[in-house]
Amino acid sequence: MHIMVRKLLNATGLLLAPFLPLAAQSQYELNSGWQCNNIAKVTVKGEALSAPSYKLSGWMPATVPGTVLTTLLNNKLVPDPFYGMNNERIPDIYTTGKDHYTYWFVKDFTEQKPSADGQVWLHFRGVNDGCDIYVNGHRLNANTHFGTYLRHSYNITQWLAKDGKNRLAVVVYPPAIVGNPNGGQGGDGTIAKNVGPQYTAGWDWIQPMRDRNTGIWDKVTIEKTGAVHIKDPQVITKVPGVRMPEGAQAPAIVMVKATLENATGKSVEGTLRYKLAGNTISRKVTLAANGTTTVQLPDLELKEPKLWWPSGYGPQQLYNLQLEFAENSGVDDVEEVSFGVREIQTYWNSHTNSREVAVNGQKIFIKGGNWITSDAMFRFSKERYDAEVRFHRDMNLNLIRIWGGSLTERPEFYDACDKYGMLVFQDFWMSGDCNGRWVDPLKKEDQWTRRRYPDDHNLFIESVADQIKMLRNYASLAFWCGGNEITPPVDILAAIKDSLLPSLDNTRFFFHYSNTDSMSYNMLGGNGDGPYNIQPMSVFWNERTFPFNSEVGSVGVGDYESLERFIPAANMKAPENKKDGVDSVWDYHKYIPYFDHLDAYGKPKDVKDFANKAQLVNYDQYRALMEGFSAHMWDWYTGVIIWKTQNPWTALRGQMYDYYLDPNACLYGNRVGGAPLHVMCNPTDGNIFTVNNTFKYHTDVMLQLTAYDMEGKGKQLTQVFTEISPKTVQKYLSVKNGLDKLGAKEGVFLSVRLLDKDQKVIDDNLYWFPDSTGNYSGLQKMKAAKVQIVAQKAANDSITVKISNPANGPIAFFNRVSLVDSKTKKRILPVFYNDNYVSVLPGEEKLVTISGDAISKNGNAVVTVSGWNLTEQTINIK
Repeated sequence: MHIMVRKLLNATGLLLAPFLPLAAQSQYELNSGWQCNNIAKVTVKGEALSAPSYKLSGWMPATVPGTVLTTLLNNKLVPDPFYGMNNERIPDIYTTGKDHYTYWFVKDFTEQKPSADGQVWLHFRGVNDGCDIYVNGHRLNANTHFGTYLRHSYNITQWLAKDGKNRLAVVVYPPAIVGNPNGGQGGDGTIAKNVGPQYTAGWDWIQPMRDRNTGIWDKVTIEKTGAVHIKDPQVITKVPGVRMPEGAQAPAIVMVKATLENATGKSVEGTLRYKLAGNTISRKVTLAANGTTTVQLPDLELKEPKLWWPSGYGPQQLYNLQLEFAENSGVDDVEEVSFGVREIQTYWNSHTNSREVAVNGQKIFIKGGNWITSDAMFRFSKERYDAEVRFHRDMNLNLIRIWGGSLTERPEFYDACDKYGMLVFQDFWMSGDCNGRWVDPLKKEDQWTRRRYPDDHNLFIESVADQIKMLRNYASLAFWCGGNEITPPVDILAAIKDSLLPSLDNTRFFFHYSNTDSMSYNMLGGNGDGPYNIQPMSVFWNERTFPFNSEVGSVGVGDYESLERFIPAANMKAPENKKDGVDSVWDYHKYIPYFDHLDAYGKPKDVKDFANKAQLVNYDQYRALMEGFSAHMWDWYTGVIIWKTQNPWTALRGQMYDYYLDPNACLYGNRVGGAPLHVMCNPTDGNIFTVNNTFKYHTDVMLQLTAYDMEGKGKQLTQVFTEISPKTVQKYLSVKNGLDKLGAKEGVFLSVRLLDKDQKVIDDNLYWFPDSTGNYSGLQKMKAAKVQIVAQKAANDSITVKISNPANGPIAFFNRVSLVDSKTKKRILPVFYNDNYVSVLPGEEKLVTISGDAISKNGNAVVTVSGWNLTEQTINIK
């Protein structure tokens, strides 16, 4: 459920409001034409600077929304900090002093003074960290605004120029405490004295952001209303009982309320109302002069509701309503609200000793990914958010956790999560590292002092209240959390759980911190999360960890083309498994070692060979992680959240796709391992399992197990009909003895499949096992596959690629399909593959679908396919 940006209406109203024409209603963003200058070069005060007649000389174009560093980069005044060691060439604010990154931002805009009781509002959705604001010679904020996350608004009606030509001037100050980026988690930790992001001083997956992300980093908008302004609407839905995605639905309850502000000096009478599914819900309201009141509308019983479900369980149905306030003379204000009808419940599972999640009465096994933010320099866009969240859906995940060292994510992120069915676990802005959980010699102050961070508790509490109001209407928002691996200080924690959430959002479970016992009772001790590096697959399958693990992950280096994007040619060196065996640029970009895991495929000859073999390991690691946790669903575990699934910077760890939105094999190993209905093999003991994460009972399903040697000759191990119950794991038999015999000399492939009654494959999983010495000796001698590949345009934004492998030959193993610009020879990004790193059995074919808006925007597209035993081929698209 979420508030959408108001649509622009002309004089006829365009019928957005279903009752009366709306008088002078619109909202637009001030996102271009900004100019900026360093504070040292501005010799006048804000009152003079904001006068439209004041001439700007020597100012440069500014990026708003954006940070100071973004503007400097776009004006070619600093090198790209994401490439190579460039970040070392940019002055750090800790060394330069704060004035170096303190800037004035100026924007001229046209807006006429409204007639009658019309009002004009100026909204800021995010400034880091402090700012003073001036319009047409008048200072709007009596005291400097602080708080990265705290929205602020100003009624600028009386200050608008008579001729409609206006100027906005904003001076933005960096965080009060910028912190020493000394290599620690959050540097020396003092960055957490502010109410803002902590990662900007550096972490184990990122280098410091040199300006600490100072700037007008989120949207600035102008809004026009009548006398009464609708603020902070809230939509709550109740879905009683246990529901199914299909079939007739019992009614649901929709509850709506909003705050109304009368901006005039006289009382106003009117009606707050909305229409939904043929029902009109309204309440008459009298507002005192300059008064504000919160109005609760009568509940609506919504018949035959279309429900919203997490990905993999059902569709993501969304409703739209127009909430409006109308006087006799017309409509003063409209908020368009899009929301999903769903109810999230949680229970304590006493068998696993962890939190269990249910949606619409049905328990959901949580398969999640940890998220930092879309871009480390806060260069956000709706399109990038959509692509990143879609990748998470494509991984067969159903939850994203927003890590507490970053931010409360933007409405556009939540729009995408609503669309793709991602539940969201939203941390507030704390971390165990900076906020004192552990002894840390890199921190400037002791644990007792750090435990009291931030300096301004009231600002933190005020910011939490504001962000709850901004995000509480999203169907995808499932949980609030006090912080990463630590609770906020006692007074802040009490305010959140005893005051803010009960009054502002009492519909979601609140975790005190990310690995709290109320999420996962950690009988094993430790911090309740990890490990974070490469593991034997037996660990994921056989070693019991925390029953709802909030952070567990592995390696994640991209392929050769990904590496080329940010590693200079001179540094394209394969890491060696020895001390000091990593190039300085790889080390700077936080490489996690693969140790000797690649050697079983043959010691990498060069960096390209390293990157290709790393993808085999990536695929196996994340398939094993998701399968291992799923195999113990409801017995050992109620959920798992991967650390982490994306990078906002060019880091060489914890990513299913790189910063440039190019997926690697981690994504597709995770996609296979997390399939809603899935058959899988424990690689250590050969046991075969099915896992069913759906609510459906599957009958007459054929379980088919076939072994293949390196020549492509198949041997059926078993084929048996089975029935698979909803929300269960079932264990069948072990094929270990047979595989050990067949693969002793050269290794063996195992095809594990589920077929429906029409013999259509509904789940397909191919494993490759080493020989008796633990090496993939047979893979290293495989004959070349002789496939036929056809690429065909299926739609304006879709291409199908058919890979056919003739009988009597080897498996066409581990093939990467790419969409490439024929002129630049570079991949077209972002596009989405329904599967990738695919293997094709002898006598069979695989169909890979490529989709995305980038397809229709590039007229030079061709398809390339390369694999373990397939030299790269380029295919023209028919």
